[in-house]
Amino acid sequence: MKQKLTLVLALLVIVAGAFAQTANGPAKKPSLFGIHFNALDIETPLTFQNSSNNRTFAKLSDMDFGFGLSYWKGLTSTIDFSTKANVFFHDYAALDRGDVSSNNQDIGIELEPSLNFRPYKDNGLIAPFLTTGIGAGYYSGKWGAYVPAGAGIQLNLLSSSYILLQAQYRFTLTRDVLKDNLFYSLGIAQNIGRDKPVVLPPPPPPVILDRDNDGVNDVDDKCPDTPGLASLQGCPDTDGDGIADADDKCPTVAGVAKYQGCPIPDTDGDGVNDEEDKCPTVKGLARYQGCPIPDTDGDGVNDEEDKCPTRSGPASNQGCPEIAKEVIEKVNMAAKNVFFATGSYKLLAKSFKSLNDVAAIMAADESLMLDIDGHTDEVGSNESNQTLSDNRAGAVREYLISKGVTDTRMKSTGFGEEKPIADNKTAAGRAKNRRTEMTVRNY
Repeated sequence: MKQKLTLVLALLVIVAGAFAQTANGPAKKPSLFGIHFNALDIETPLTFQNSSNNRTFAKLSDMDFGFGLSYWKGLTSTIDFSTKANVFFHDYAALDRGDVSSNNQDIGIELEPSLNFRPYKDNGLIAPFLTTGIGAGYYSGKWGAYVPAGAGIQLNLLSSSYILLQAQYRFTLTRDVLKDNLFYSLGIAQNIGRDKPVVLPPPPPPVILDRDNDGVNDVDDKCPDTPGLASLQGCPDTDGDGIADADDKCPTVAGVAKYQGCPIPDTDGDGVNDEEDKCPTVKGLARYQGCPIPDTDGDGVNDEEDKCPTRSGPASNQGCPEIAKEVIEKVNMAAKNVFFATGSYKLLAKSFKSLNDVAAIMAADESLMLDIDGHTDEVGSNESNQTLSDNRAGAVREYLISKGVTDTRMKSTGFGEEKPIADNKTAAGRAKNRRTEMTVRNY
């Protein structure tokens, strides 16, 4: 008997080892809940214990049957804890205790905690195991105990479901309650908890070469030995213009790609680059878009300095045409023949001819303008002299207006006694200081 059991166990181990490949489940059994169909055999142990009888195995029809519930939990990758609750329909009084008067099909209720030992980890597809533990139950009105020892084999279906086949020899500890027996079980157990994910070690970091330590891998770095910018594939840009030094014709001066990294040129050096300069070969000013200050009348005096930008004239006359000498002399002569009543700004009639000549000169050339200045001697107070000079200059201006000269072409100013041209201590000098001056100009 022992040799046969040893042979069976050895065959189970060999067959299971052939299928002990690793599944994608945990190495340790998760929590399981199982249901089992059980068979109880008391005949076979009796025939083996009684040497006078032929040693035979009981037929299936001679066995009693029941069912069981179980709980399984892996303690380690090769050791499981299990607890089984079994129910058997068996006449313990008559068959185990020799009470022939009993002819009942009684019920036995058992609880059996056990340890199960496997040679392989739980995530193998097929694995054999050995079982031992302690069991106790209530049998036809009496309590009994036993020690189970046996073997089994499990089929692991992705660590979610398990098929379990077991065979045990159960040594009774209470011979007056039940006898030694063989126990067979076929069941299925289901995972009742979540599988713990298998934590795989992270792969080793890839070996990255970056000789110039600029953060760009050598495989992607066009300048692997010179620190540079990732945006330029690892190449440097000294002037920061976004063009790599190797492609930049002006690597130390910021420029634009259009000019291969150089600034926009300024051919005439006037500070206005050629793209904005309307006169790129002639120096000019930014306010004239790089062109020189214009000279509209072409007299050599630019418009900003030319008092007559549309009429040519020499620089000596600020770009305005020169006034004819005879015109200036006529105006100056007319000014010397302007007379007023004594102490008054009333023009005397003998002044009209000279003033009419001035009005004719102004009418003949509308570009001319006239400054009229009044002066007095120092007789009297400053205030009265100032007022008198203002009024006399104004009187001349009003007369000329009356003769058709536009008022905007003339300006009258009184200077009082401030600008003498002769000695006020003599009658002749004071007479010279009492004067009217007229200056003709064309700007």
